Amino acid sequence: MKTIGNIIWFLFGGIFIALEYFISSLLLFITIIGIPFGIQTLKLGLLALWPFGKEVVYRNKESSFLWTLMNIIWFFIGGIWISLTHIIFGIIFSITIIGIPFGKQHFKLASIALTPFGREII
Repeated sequence: MKTIGNIIWFLFGGIFIALEYFISSLLLFITIIGIPFGIQTLKLGLLALWPFGKEVVYRNKESSFLWTLMNIIWFFIGGIWISLTHIIFGIIFSITIIGIPFGKQHFKLASIALTPFGREII
């Protein structure tokens, strides 16, 4: 089921979401300060490309202060807007029964887009 879900996701908009993440990641890589944020958007783009069958877990808490600081900066720079976009798409997709699995994936992406630092995609 996850393969079919990923194919449908890819064909009906997943590629565009992933491309937006990849383009923003490349733009962030231009500056030295933006490299950590570019790495996170690259991970978000890979997850947005094939979201079904993947889970997101927290890494161990060794450098949790740095992750917290980076998540605060991320939140104000763009995380809130990316997250709100995924929430809106999740609500739109969840209106129909067929769209509920895709809405769930958008809600998963919204959670990760809000605070991506300190998380690992499995």
